[in-house]
Amino acid sequence: MINPNFNLTNIPERTQKPRQSGLTMVMDKGLSTREAEDFLEVSADKTDIIKLGFGTSAVTPKLAEKIQIYHDAGIPVYFGGTLFEAYIIRGQFDDFRRLLDRYNITHAEVSDGSIEISEEEKCGYIRSLAKDFTVLSEVGSKDAEKIIPPYKWIAMMKSEIEAGAWKVIAEARESGTVGIFRNSGEVRSGLIEEILQHIPLDTILWEAPQKAQQVWFMSLYGHNVNLGNIAPDEVIPLETLRLGLRGDTFNQWL
Repeated sequence: MINPNFNLTNIPERTQKPRQSGLTMVMDKGLSTREAEDFLEVSADKTDIIKLGFGTSAVTPKLAEKIQIYHDAGIPVYFGGTLFEAYIIRGQFDDFRRLLDRYNITHAEVSDGSIEISEEEKCGYIRSLAKDFTVLSEVGSKDAEKIIPPYKWIAMMKSEIEAGAWKVIAEARESGTVGIFRNSGEVRSGLIEEILQHIPLDTILWEAPQKAQQVWFMSLYGHNVNLGNIAPDEVIPLETLRLGLRGDTFNQWL
C-alpha cells in the first residue's frame, strides 16, 4: 500500500496479503537477527514469503530466533531447495521432515537442481510433504549447460502441481543466469510464452533477481506477477516498479 501522505492517482492496485498473485519472495542469504528486524521494519508488508537461500540455514547463527522473528511478522519461511537436496542425496528425507517440525516451518521447497532424481520420485516427495506442509516445487537446473526443452518444463510443472505443489518455481538461481534466463541474464521469452500456454500464470513463481528481468515480466504480465529471489534491499525498489514509481515502469499504468 502506498503511503497515504502521497495523493497520487492512477497507481495500480496491489493484491492484498495473503496473496495468490503479486507475490514477492525474498531470499535471505544469512541476515543476522538484527538485520532481519531492520528489513521487516520497512518491507514486512511487501514481503510474502522468505527463503533461507540454498544451505545457508545450516550455518546461520541464532536460526531459531530469526525464523521466529519472521513468523511473528506473519511471513512464512522455508529452507532453500539445495538443503532439501542435501538431505535427499544422503537418504535423510525423514530427518528433513523432522527439521521442518523442529523449526515450526509450514512451507517446504522440493527441487532437483543439483541432484539427479526421476520426476516420479520428485513428485513422491511433493505428495508426502503436501500432506503436512505448503509445498513449492522448483523446476529447472542450476547447471547453465543443461538446457531443458519447453515440453519438459511444461510436463514437469503439470505433474508437480497435480502432486500437490502450491506454486512451481521457475529456476534462475540468485544470479538470474540459468533456467528461464540465458547466461547473459536475457529472458528466454519463447520458453516462458510456451509455458504460459499450459500453466496458469498465478501458479508460477518466477525467480527474477535482476531489475531488467522484473521489468520484463511486469511489462508483459502486469504488476501483480509473482517474483522471487529478491534481495532484502531490493524489496522497496521492486515495489516502486510494481506501482510505476520508477523510471522503468513510469508510463506503464498511467
